[in-house]
Amino acid sequence: MGTVREISCETIIETIRKLFMEANTDLGEDVLSALKESIKSEDSELGRHVLEKIVENAEIAKEESAPLCQDTGLAVVFIELGQDVHIVGGNFCNAIHKGVKRAYIDGFLRKSVCDPLSRENTGDNTPAIVHIEIVEGDRIKITAMPKGGGSENMSSCAMLVPSAGLEGIKRYIVESVEKAGPNPCPPTIIGVGIGGSIEQSSILAKKALLRPLGEKNQSDSRLAKLEEEILEEINRLGIGPQGYGGRITSLAVHIEMMPCHIASLPVAVNIQCHVARHKEATI
Repeated sequence: MGTVREISCETIIETIRKLFMEANTDLGEDVLSALKESIKSEDSELGRHVLEKIVENAEIAKEESAPLCQDTGLAVVFIELGQDVHIVGGNFCNAIHKGVKRAYIDGFLRKSVCDPLSRENTGDNTPAIVHIEIVEGDRIKITAMPKGGGSENMSSCAMLVPSAGLEGIKRYIVESVEKAGPNPCPPTIIGVGIGGSIEQSSILAKKALLRPLGEKNQSDSRLAKLEEEILEEINRLGIGPQGYGGRITSLAVHIEMMPCHIASLPVAVNIQCHVARHKEATI
């Protein structure tokens, strides 16, 4: 039997505060490198100009600790909670929300969360969207993912019929990106979840966006091949950077999959704009 390790709520609060402030100002090196590489392969002069400005914006944001985008996102938090951890000093989920609240107030980040009907702003960007997975060990891995409304609005989920098969899945993903057009601020990253249930496919699609940019699916060679094929099709759509036309509509397609019911074929597409923000820490 493992030794139980105590982690205080205050430690969790402070970790989340730092992660969301950093995520909103410091674009990951994997994304930045992909953007720089895409300039070389973009045929459109206007497209190259847009990509250069996107890179310049990211560099200025990091240098000045300023938000990468005025939409500082809905606060999505992925937690891997070690089963040998004992949370002390308060309620775990409340600590997560408090960390988000501090980040958005201390970091002067835009608060974008409101009541769905009255549209009254909650004032501190809470509540966060929290996904918790219980794992082995005595650590907590926290991933902060601010998700902008523009790209989230263009995301979708469908319950395809099983006979749709692989070609039906490909068609749905590409059509979803084509329908989104310039709205999610391309170049985009496309997260795809296949299988599970309607809600699980959507979670898989969002988790797929956390994979290092361009890293192929390591668990299933079929999915790695599918990622390549779909990216090629998307980049033949001609939408281009910020919708001005060109070859680079998306930087990568990441797919995750799990078994589903024999009568179902859930497919979710979570579109991420070029400001692909996520930071993680283990405590």
